[in-house]
Amino acid sequence: MRLASLYSGGKDSTFSLYLAEQMGHDVPYLVNVVPEDAASWIFHTPNLSLVPLMAESMGKELVTAGSTGTEEGDMDGLRLALRGLDVEGVVSGAIWSDYQWDRMNVVCGELGLKLIAPLWRKDQDMLMDQFLDSGIRAVIAGCYAEGLGEEWLGREIDAEAVEELKAVRARTGISIMGEGGEYESLTLDSPMHSRPLEILEAEREWSRQGGTLRVLKARLQERAV
Repeated sequence: MRLASLYSGGKDSTFSLYLAEQMGHDVPYLVNVVPEDAASWIFHTPNLSLVPLMAESMGKELVTAGSTGTEEGDMDGLRLALRGLDVEGVVSGAIWSDYQWDRMNVVCGELGLKLIAPLWRKDQDMLMDQFLDSGIRAVIAGCYAEGLGEEWLGREIDAEAVEELKAVRARTGISIMGEGGEYESLTLDSPMHSRPLEILEAEREWSRQGGTLRVLKARLQERAV
């Protein structure tokens, strides 16, 4: 099936795209909706300015649309981005959010598109194991939950980090995938990338409510031979 992938640059959108291609789907488009409001309930917001570099690395055509960040604004942005694309369906990285699932289904239904969600309702420990095995590399770019302090910003999500996330879950009940908004992530590399993303300059923004790793400068790095 020919698909467009909703893509934020986070680990879940990268992982779902990877799985869709592993299932044999053709995914020539990345769709990125950019909300004005960082509190958008549907779309990931940190470091969206890096998505064009990721699209370049993966050889995908990037389709962008703006949004006010309100519920209706997010849905309008998604409609605008998808309308007219030569695709049969849409890939989503949704895992447990009924809010996101329902609203994406509404838009896809209006446009006659099928929603493909490889991560939907899967066991999160199993998903995290599969993510670690996939070859995707990502770092934590936002922390918004008890137990995830400033020291987590910029940390790679590897096996050691996952064990610590499980320990935090045992104390506070977080989702280790960050599905409840506990953290946001930024993909650096994957089997789909021709060149990995290299962060050259970044700053941490932190408050009592949590914080964000704001990437100020990045580039695509040549792979070592």
